[in-house]
Amino acid sequence: MKAGPPGEPAKRPLSVQVRVGGMKPVPTLFEWIGGMSAIEKLFDVFYARVPNDQLLAPVFAEITPAHAKHVAAFVAEVLGGPKAYSQGLGGHPHMIRRHVGRALTEPQRQRWMHLLLECADEIGVPADPEFRSALVSYLEWGTRLAVINSQPGAPVGEDAPMPRWGWGEVKGPYTGGS
Repeated sequence: MKAGPPGEPAKRPLSVQVRVGGMKPVPTLFEWIGGMSAIEKLFDVFYARVPNDQLLAPVFAEITPAHAKHVAAFVAEVLGGPKAYSQGLGGHPHMIRRHVGRALTEPQRQRWMHLLLECADEIGVPADPEFRSALVSYLEWGTRLAVINSQPGAPVGEDAPMPRWGWGEVKGPYTGGS
């Protein structure tokens, strides 16, 4: 990222070739957040706090040291980054299976969201309204699906496509399955 003039935000490199009305290329959410290093930092900071969180610690009591990197790879891919999670870790069906039978609760989901966004603020994730609304939109959608998929008897969608999220996504109503 290139530093901007004093008092102005840093400028982010743009490499996507999507153009809107002949204007500059529109970056992916992955690019806007700062790429893989920013997403990995976010989840490293977040998962370092989870063991001390009364509501979340039991949920993540048995996570592996690689967990933060795996979640970062998933989120990076969803936001337009490399397809590392799909190519090496099983894609969306694998993520769904990781939640099956966990019986996650709405208070746990809300705490996950709150703590993650606290960490995002702390590490300097972009706070502009357009980016934050897109990021929070995805996180709300994804965490609500995680709660649904974690309930007893929830079907595992073995053919669930990898979500893709961009600026201003509308995904329609959830109709069941994955």
